[in-house]
Amino acid sequence: MNLFDVYPLYDVTPVSARGIEVVDDQGQTYLDFYGGHAVISIGHSHPHYVNRIKTQLDKIGFYSNSIKNPIQEELADKLGKLSGCLDYQLFLCNSGAEANENALKMASFHTRKSKVIAFDNSFHGRTSAAVAATDNPAINAPINKQQIVTFLPLNDFDAFEKAIQSEDNCAVILEAIQGVGGLDEPSTEFYQFVAEKCKENGVVLIADEVQSGFGRSGKFFAFQHHGIQPDIISIAKGMGNGFPVGGILIHNSIEASYGLLGTTFGGNHLACVATLAVLEVLENESLITNAHELGEYFKEKAKHISQVKKIKGRGLMLGLEFDFEVAELRKNLIYKQHLFTGGSKNKKLLRILPALNITKEHIDVLFEALTKELT
Repeated sequence: MNLFDVYPLYDVTPVSARGIEVVDDQGQTYLDFYGGHAVISIGHSHPHYVNRIKTQLDKIGFYSNSIKNPIQEELADKLGKLSGCLDYQLFLCNSGAEANENALKMASFHTRKSKVIAFDNSFHGRTSAAVAATDNPAINAPINKQQIVTFLPLNDFDAFEKAIQSEDNCAVILEAIQGVGGLDEPSTEFYQFVAEKCKENGVVLIADEVQSGFGRSGKFFAFQHHGIQPDIISIAKGMGNGFPVGGILIHNSIEASYGLLGTTFGGNHLACVATLAVLEVLENESLITNAHELGEYFKEKAKHISQVKKIKGRGLMLGLEFDFEVAELRKNLIYKQHLFTGGSKNKKLLRILPALNITKEHIDVLFEALTKELT
């Protein structure tokens, strides 16, 4: 049997990794400034993370959500305290797409309505409603297009005010920093306007923090840069440091009842301890502060690269925009400089999404490599 060929692949085969170092099957070491789409938040094979999962696996790895699992409650308590989101309830699932799918479903249940407002260049996942709310027609199949989604420009107050007045809206879904779309952001004024208008019109505001959450932006959640309170927050990627896990935080104003949501694998014992390990490392090693400080250091270094036309993002969710497409540069960084970086829908943007425990020395290496390739 062959693999279903849907991914173009770089000719690199990793076999081991530690920190931000990845070693391939030829013994070549690479520095990972992409983290597998922002998934690796506390570094590859962090010893605390590995020990947590191994210890749990010796006890029990999985059983269904029809029995008690106190580790879920421990996780909810820890997550609430560290994020500052104490007025929310936690539902666990397996991925970012599933998180957004459940967020949109809850919004529809809560409002008894079905239309969604999303934004140009958004990316919310590849499943039914999540992909319908994603601004990429190429990955929307006809079955997905049955969903009714209005796409609006970011930071267009008039367009948003007009759209939100429709009586059929159940949700607005918004990334505080667009990931795949290219690191564009709503202004604080716009995000606060969106939050205010959602409240006025009885529409659920979903903060998609799948990529920007768990400290990546320099705060626990990126929406916290803007002083707003979403109704639902979707999470995944960095929360498991490579273990498949996702979830939504649902504000206490939205009531739970049996049967609203369900999952087979979500919140299993291994997923919970993986996420707890991430939270513990974030706290014990002050990695959210590190993300903020190194983001500022990165931006200062980037100012000295003349070919960089714009520096985008916050914390360690960063991008360098050039006046040329970066596909060839990314290849050269992999094969000549042995560095992993990322691309986006904006083909002129180089995306940087490393683990939150990188150092200034790592960033220096990145800019030395960039200088070599751009000279």
